[in-house]
Amino acid sequence: MNNDQQGPERLACDVLVIGGGPAGSTVSPLLAEKGHRVVLLEKAHHPRFHIGESLLPANLPLLERLGVADAVRAIGQYKPGAEFVSPHHAHTQTFEFADAWDKSMPFAYQVKRAEFDEILIRNAQRKGVDVHEGCKARSVEFLPDGGVRVHAEHDDGRTTVWDAKFLVDASGRDTFLASRFKIKERNPRHNSAAVFVHFANARRNEGEAAGNITIFWFDHGWFWFIPLSDGTTSVGMVTWPYHMKTRAGRTVEQFLMDNIATCVGLAERLKDAHLVTPVEATGNFSYAAQRNHGNNYLMLGDAYTFIDPVFSSGVWLAMSGGEIGAQTIDTCLRHPEQARAALQRFDRQSRHGPKAFSWFIYRVTNPIMRDFFMGPRNIFRVKEALLSTLAGDVYGGAPIGRSLLAFKALYFAANITQPRRAFAAWRNRRANIRSVDDAALAQTP
Repeated sequence: MNNDQQGPERLACDVLVIGGGPAGSTVSPLLAEKGHRVVLLEKAHHPRFHIGESLLPANLPLLERLGVADAVRAIGQYKPGAEFVSPHHAHTQTFEFADAWDKSMPFAYQVKRAEFDEILIRNAQRKGVDVHEGCKARSVEFLPDGGVRVHAEHDDGRTTVWDAKFLVDASGRDTFLASRFKIKERNPRHNSAAVFVHFANARRNEGEAAGNITIFWFDHGWFWFIPLSDGTTSVGMVTWPYHMKTRAGRTVEQFLMDNIATCVGLAERLKDAHLVTPVEATGNFSYAAQRNHGNNYLMLGDAYTFIDPVFSSGVWLAMSGGEIGAQTIDTCLRHPEQARAALQRFDRQSRHGPKAFSWFIYRVTNPIMRDFFMGPRNIFRVKEALLSTLAGDVYGGAPIGRSLLAFKALYFAANITQPRRAFAAWRNRRANIRSVDDAALAQTP
């Protein structure tokens, strides 16, 4: 009897995780270690290319807890800090993570995501997670008895129906649940697009600084420059959608190269470099779902929200969400009477992380904020607090709250004392984040 005559295979588990990126590959082994039957569905096959190669120091303790720190160290490019380059300042500014409030996290890594994500998902397998690659979740039902049913399709055409007690959406920008619930919304306060590629033979900084990420501002947004351990360098342009629309018949590769040519510092770093991957583009980065959980499901990482990659926060927010998500689900399954409080804690943390970064993201291209980054002072320990934020220490590890308030007060005071400049920046930002036709942002040959 063939598979069509038999119908889809029906299987059961405690927790079904959709997505095998950093969020899904963090929550699943932590739940398996707690004794839950966990199934992970990943639509692709690892290793697979993904953008987002820069990790934060706050990632490292979690990598230790997951048991993958040595494997990540073996593939990682040592990163002690972040460099900022402005076309309006004669100097560059480097922030060393060792100068943050918490001195115990003085570095991070840059990683090729294909290698990093494979380390995480294989770790999940070793710890008892039932991983199915090449298996795409197609539909979901929430059952009257409180369970969840997901219909999935494998690469070979087989279909499987999974019945689970709890569902984790870690599907990234696919936003599996938010799209089906129709609760995914554009962020009205931000709107950006990106074009990215890997280069060989890019010129790096000297010594330990060779691994630093560099952020280059330019007239229409900013570029990232991320050195990787194999000698290649990830370069991406994050820009306003209206600027993407000016591509006007150029290939996405030519558009990127034309814009790199306008950024003197970056162009000099790349003058002897050549492309080693195809140039790719993505539309609006910034969105959020109206909610991140229900009684029997959670949304993690990009499946819930994403703002902008300028501070390399995406992997850390996904993985930290996976860690608290595992704690939350374990409580919901073992102690249902505590489920409501656990879900509320999850909600607070899921909203807090993006909010902590977004205040800076919304203002990072503002000329007054750029001055603050290019000429940092440590009055009221504001530089240490800023560095802690850049390091990902946003969940109460260091007592940076008062210093961050002081930083914000100084920033607003600078706007008051420079009203014309502040007004011009506000007006420009309103124009920059206006929506354009998404079709204009799509990649073409």
